[in-house]
Amino acid sequence: MPEQLQAFEKGLCTFGFGLEIDGFVMSMNRAAERAAPQTRQIFMGTIREVSFADANQILHGNQTAATDYFKGKTTEKLTAVGVTKQYKELVGHFKAIPFTKIDLVDIDRYMVGKSLDGLFIMLAEEERKIRTNPAARITGLLKEVFAKTGPS
Repeated sequence: MPEQLQAFEKGLCTFGFGLEIDGFVMSMNRAAERAAPQTRQIFMGTIREVSFADANQILHGNQTAATDYFKGKTTEKLTAVGVTKQYKELVGHFKAIPFTKIDLVDIDRYMVGKSLDGLFIMLAEEERKIRTNPAARITGLLKEVFAKTGPS
């Protein structure tokens, strides 16, 4: 649950909406799982669009040059999530509780941001391993590419 919504969560649980909160949190997790196949398609499409100049910059760039490239090229395409319906229902329940106030959070932006942060952190870690550790270059292509350039 986003930090900004913890009071919201507590308030709804106090008034018997714990199951709905659990369902909402579960829906955020499931939305990320459903997005995984689309994420793969977006990354594969981006790989197909890499120019020779882009590839050269990535190869000779910093420890996370490929990650930075993919983050810049894919973030906009990776921002479609659909959990706001449940969130809006919960906000309606919360607003019905006397003396409560809530500042709405852009839940789609929050979820996408957290998911992409995690994705690109993992991608950057793998990229650093490949660039610095010859044992991490497990495919023939990686071995060939980095044999010509040496560790970055």
